[in-house]
Amino acid sequence: MATMNVSLPDALKQFVEEQVSEHGYGTSSEFVRNLIRHEHARTQLRALVVEGMTSGPGSDLDDAYFHQLRERINNHSVDTP
Repeated sequence: MATMNVSLPDALKQFVEEQVSEHGYGTSSEFVRNLIRHEHARTQLRALVVEGMTSGPGSDLDDAYFHQLRERINNHSVDTP
């Protein structure tokens, strides 16, 4: 695992220490890694949303669409042990 040193103003350092204490992180590094993982996931999700929005016309999201989606989910859960 690579090491990266980050300089923080006192107020942010205190915030990180509080988050570590309040949320059960073992170290400040664990807290920061968690923040980075969440940001990475958010960035990937945003890219997928943008890709979907630019991919052309989509399906109508009406009652029939959601009924069909529920059917697919129900049928899949029955087939899967």
